[in-house]
Amino acid sequence: MKKNILSLALTLVFGATVIAGPIDGEKKTVNTETSKVAWKAYKVTGSHTGTITLKSGALEFDGDKLTGGEFVVDMTTINTTDLEGEYKGKLDGHLHSDDFFSTATNPTSSIVFTSVEASGKNSYNVTGDLTIKGITKPVSFDISVYGSKATATLKVDRAKYNVKYGSGSFFDNLGDKTIYDEFDLVVDLEF
Repeated sequence: MKKNILSLALTLVFGATVIAGPIDGEKKTVNTETSKVAWKAYKVTGSHTGTITLKSGALEFDGDKLTGGEFVVDMTTINTTDLEGEYKGKLDGHLHSDDFFSTATNPTSSIVFTSVEASGKNSYNVTGDLTIKGITKPVSFDISVYGSKATATLKVDRAKYNVKYGSGSFFDNLGDKTIYDEFDLVVDLEF
């Protein structure tokens, strides 16, 4: 009888330990309809802004702590928001061309988080693998998470992804036609 009670007690203790073991985490799917990805690119004579549609994405959490994430954007939706009419059409077409993002052959870009470190109560330093035009390079950025929303701003060096048009890194004597290599992505996520 004592042996059965001991066996039952050990089963309850070890069984409860397995049940109360560490949680692998929770993947929260991002709402692609309400989330936004905006870009801003700079040139010697000014800047342009636009948007790209988020195709899919998720953030991973362990409790309330961010542990990972992955996103895909639909590059065929890249467009400008600071121009109208003929000029908008020309720049949008140029962004889709091989001079820039080659969206016919590279319809998506993606990022996969490889490292997430807390930097404050709701803030994290993230390193991830960013893929543009089939080329993957590491990027680092900060992300803030508040309830069911997250925001991040990334600086992307387009020269690393073979986006050469108007780049002083590839061409000399561009003068005021130079387009700077770094552009900003501002991401507002809802999940």
